[in-house]
Amino acid sequence: MTPIAVLGAGSWGTTLANLLAVKGENVRLWAYEPEVVAAVNQRHENPMFLPGIPLAPGLRAFADPREAVADAAVIVSVAPSHAVRSVISGLKGGVRAGTLVVSATKGIETDTLALMSNVFEECLPDVRFAALSGPSFALEVCQGQPTLVVAAAREEATARDAQRIFATPRFRVYSHDDVVGVELAGALKNVIAIAAGILEGLGMGHNPRAALITRGLAEITRLGVALGASPLTFAGLAGMGDLILTTTGSLSRNRALGVALAEGQTLEQYRAAHVSVAEGANTSKAGAALGKRMGVELPIIEKVCEVLFSGKPAREGITELMARQLKSEQWR
Repeated sequence: MTPIAVLGAGSWGTTLANLLAVKGENVRLWAYEPEVVAAVNQRHENPMFLPGIPLAPGLRAFADPREAVADAAVIVSVAPSHAVRSVISGLKGGVRAGTLVVSATKGIETDTLALMSNVFEECLPDVRFAALSGPSFALEVCQGQPTLVVAAAREEATARDAQRIFATPRFRVYSHDDVVGVELAGALKNVIAIAAGILEGLGMGHNPRAALITRGLAEITRLGVALGASPLTFAGLAGMGDLILTTTGSLSRNRALGVALAEGQTLEQYRAAHVSVAEGANTSKAGAALGKRMGVELPIIEKVCEVLFSGKPAREGITELMARQLKSEQWR
């Protein structure tokens, strides 16, 4: 058995930890909340973030992240993007060089505009880093529904190691070499999902949703290419696949946030009523700032940011997007 530490016991972190434990690995799950630690160890469940799902009896939870990662050959980082730096900074000296780190966090740091790969390069530069992403609702993975994702790393051996560790008959993992593209697609699709929820909450139909998904993908691709990613990445599982799932699926937290905004809730009200993090809110701010830094137009992402943080009415944002100067979609 491979000793594996999973950092972050939200719905996705718990799901990945359970997947690995069911596969027979020795898995230690770090949870920030003491009540989650107690529930996992005593009742084999996580009622706060993954209610109704029985967990593998061999899965153990820890309150101390350093204890969880001690002697771990693999670390899976699934903390919210705003917490990743503080969590892994506390691990310095406790992680061996060459340890495989698989990041399943889908977000961008708001202050630094860093992707999770950048954060690990700064804080734990001696580890082998891979990003795991793709269309994957936690509940459906727990139910054993067929799911396909990608594991991206700069070194082929690292990507293939991550692929091998996570692959099961119901969880198929493809290897990939575009870390920036996979990470950026996984983060920014959450912003487009908020916009999709806004359309739904306003009672809009299939035409605007199809346009949103298509133009949202164009924005994500433009920024990704400017940052050195391959445009082909955004047509794959981490790009189009995850975008379709998150903008149309009823289990999407970010889509649900958009619906709530359209129905009159503020971001603060929504956050106060939900324990799970909708990453797209902070990512809209980081994405808009990253677009400005790179000189890339991101009109949809910018409007979502304005609705979330500047009080712009959603209908007004849609009107402004539709009134933008006419352009060509493609010109040979």
